[in-house]
Amino acid sequence: MAQITALAVSEPVRVDSRRVGDIVTELGETAAQNVIGLALEQLAGALTATDRAVRAVDLPEAARQCDLLARLAWQIGLLSLAGVAMDLGSCAEADDPTALCAVHSRLMRVGNRSLTAIWDRSGIT
Repeated sequence: MAQITALAVSEPVRVDSRRVGDIVTELGETAAQNVIGLALEQLAGALTATDRAVRAVDLPEAARQCDLLARLAWQIGLLSLAGVAMDLGSCAEADDPTALCAVHSRLMRVGNRSLTAIWDRSGIT
């Protein structure tokens, strides 16, 4: 009889705490919270737009949104999210449906966890 093992799909998200600290040092705490809050709104919008484009099989739009998502993520130190967004953009450009599906799922997991992680670290209320 075959045994089935459930694999936990979880990975730690990487946040560049130094980058977040640099933003706070450069702008001050209040301004940094405002900038990070705005960046989080833009990231959430780009994540949603990427998801929508992938589901609609609009690969050029998915690649464009992934580029935007990766750039925004790098700016505020969300290293995992930036990397996965770049990977998904590459899958969209290569028109690789199997990889696209797998990396899209990973992007949604990492994206949601990254937004929560940076929100919690920045102390935005």
